[in-house]
Amino acid sequence: MRHVTGTLIAYYFYCKRRMWLHANEIRFEDNSEDVAMGKLIEETTYQERNDNYEQIELEGIKIDFYDPKNRIIHETKKSPKFEETHVWQLKYYIYVFLKNGIEDVKGILEYPTERRRKMIELNEKDKAVIENLSKEILMTISSEECPGLLSSLKCKNCSYYEFCYANEEEY
Repeated sequence: MRHVTGTLIAYYFYCKRRMWLHANEIRFEDNSEDVAMGKLIEETTYQERNDNYEQIELEGIKIDFYDPKNRIIHETKKSPKFEETHVWQLKYYIYVFLKNGIEDVKGILEYPTERRRKMIELNEKDKAVIENLSKEILMTISSEECPGLLSSLKCKNCSYYEFCYANEEEY
């Protein structure tokens, strides 16, 4: 049985084709400079965090840092360029915690290169949105057909760019 992950939530907002490819084990993120930079920022920015913070994996999500005492999920991102995507990914993490009986959890979205943080909370309307998103994501990734090309300027920096546009005219 397939399940929704934080990555699929993010890709839903970024590109449904990328979401489908990732869910169907066609992955190019390991070769992406952006992904490598994001991992480096995550690994080097918060080295001073004490043992109260831990990485957690739960139901297909991987939390950068969770503070169980204060019930705060910390999600680190390279840039706020796709902030809406980051917000919904973090809301999804809070939703998964809630589904697993961990209540009163909040999130902090962190952009260390900009020294900026944003508090994220989940409300009832957000839960309904996430339930609908989850249904749509599962339907899309279970389809035999890969969604069409996005043909957006953001495609040029995507780790799937060469795969998607190998036989296409330059746009």
